[in-house]
Amino acid sequence: MAENSFFPITNWSEDDKPREKLMLKGKSVLSDAELIAILIGSGSRNESAVGLSKRILASVDTNLNALGKLSISQLIAFKGIGEAKAISIIAALELGRRRRSEEAVELKKVTSSKVIFEIMQPIIGELPHEEFWIIYLNNSNKVISKSQLSKGGITGTLVDVRIVFKTALEMGATALILCHNHPSGTLIPSDADRQITRKLKLAGDSLEIKVLDHLIVTETSYFSFADEGIF
Repeated sequence: MAENSFFPITNWSEDDKPREKLMLKGKSVLSDAELIAILIGSGSRNESAVGLSKRILASVDTNLNALGKLSISQLIAFKGIGEAKAISIIAALELGRRRRSEEAVELKKVTSSKVIFEIMQPIIGELPHEEFWIIYLNNSNKVISKSQLSKGGITGTLVDVRIVFKTALEMGATALILCHNHPSGTLIPSDADRQITRKLKLAGDSLEIKVLDHLIVTETSYFSFADEGIF
């Protein structure tokens, strides 16, 4: 049967919608069949994508390693699987195989303001314009992400408090560090620097997300609000 003769996701029952389940409950609660169903998107006219995925898995005794060894021709032998779906399955399993072969990235632990300077100086220390960055940390004070919040001219940047903490909540961060550069080379915090630090710290306190420090970075040095006791 042609691949376009399918049982569309919009017609699935509420209990048979793995995409929605992933969004609501997270990826870890999905079965292997449900994850494969997301990859293929649809089954055949009389079979949902989850049902088709279960049948494919059953053919290899639910062994993902064995599934990853199936060829395109072997996969398209299943009713409801065409070349595009077969290629999606093969590509996803190959990515999983490559992931297993790589070592997990060791997260950098922040033990002092100098660690943050060493992370951020190569990124913003020599820029001719000002940028404001946020470093997001987990409960072990390890860096889980760093992102540019705003980019401005020589005179300053705009900082949106809502974006800072929306991102922190999405990442599961329990603490963060503020960082921006001064292209002029001065390490003296401006009134605006102090104001935004207080504003973010107060917002963080209300959400139980600690703002641990604010660094001003130049080409060769830095200023730490925490080290100077400004917090």
